[in-house]
Amino acid sequence: MGCEPPQRLVRALGEMYGDAAAADWLAGLPALTERALTAGDGLTVERVAAPGGRSSLVVLVRRADGTPGALKIAPPVAAPELERAALAHWNGWGAVKPLNVPGPAGDVLDASGVLLLERLHPEVSLRSLPEAKALLEAAGTLRRLWVEPPAGHAFESVAGRTERQSAGMRAAAEADPELAPLVEAALAARAELVEGEPELLLLHGNFRQSKVLSGERAPWLTVGPEPLVGERAYDLARLVRDRAEDLVASPGGPATARRRVKKLAESLEVDQARLHGWTLFRAVESGTRALAEGRRQMGEVNLEFAGWL
Repeated sequence: MGCEPPQRLVRALGEMYGDAAAADWLAGLPALTERALTAGDGLTVERVAAPGGRSSLVVLVRRADGTPGALKIAPPVAAPELERAALAHWNGWGAVKPLNVPGPAGDVLDASGVLLLERLHPEVSLRSLPEAKALLEAAGTLRRLWVEPPAGHAFESVAGRTERQSAGMRAAAEADPELAPLVEAALAARAELVEGEPELLLLHGNFRQSKVLSGERAPWLTVGPEPLVGERAYDLARLVRDRAEDLVASPGGPATARRRVKKLAESLEVDQARLHGWTLFRAVESGTRALAEGRRQMGEVNLEFAGWL
């Protein structure tokens, strides 16, 4: 069938969930993929999207009527059922659209945590554009996603997610006292922000330029949400840090980072101080988590970026 997972996925799963857990899920992946293809209303495989993402296998397929699609298979710990719920609520507005598989076949896909999505162009993301144009398109796409969450939703809150993440940040500071001042500043910012959270909207949760792909139905559509509910400033904070590796290599990096906060806050009508606080927290959280997972270069880039703020 030729659905071998890309090495990027294999490495990333081991970093995020541990080698044993990753190996267990990967061992069952061929059978899971076969069941999904069988249930998927006459799907035929074209190829695996490579290098692909860090949390799921994406297989480019065609339906029996010739419609192109993408079969996304993720481990249960990635909560694919929440991604499905968010994508269904957006229903294609600014995001990739789920393809309907009626009857028992659709039930099999849902129970397996497999998503059948419209085909985008995985090789063309906003990172292919010049930075200024990419940020403009990203901001416009993100704005569309900020809607009222569905009634009775199961999405966690920004306060809940960041409370869980705070434990790892504290552990990093204990292991390396040099990180303590930055971690303490980030945790203090979070405590103040969650106390006065102004809104509860459906958020992407992991929005950045590489999560926005070229499409046929619309020029740019987002993929790979890690949905939650909370304020817009939290969602926008990850976009502020995009292409941080380029900024770190630039002599004007610190000034550019601060200008981004101001410019994005103004363009999307988000409180600048709240965006600054969430950008600090998310940069420190990403940096300490990357260090814990053995991704030292990425960890240092994120922590350097946080230090500029």
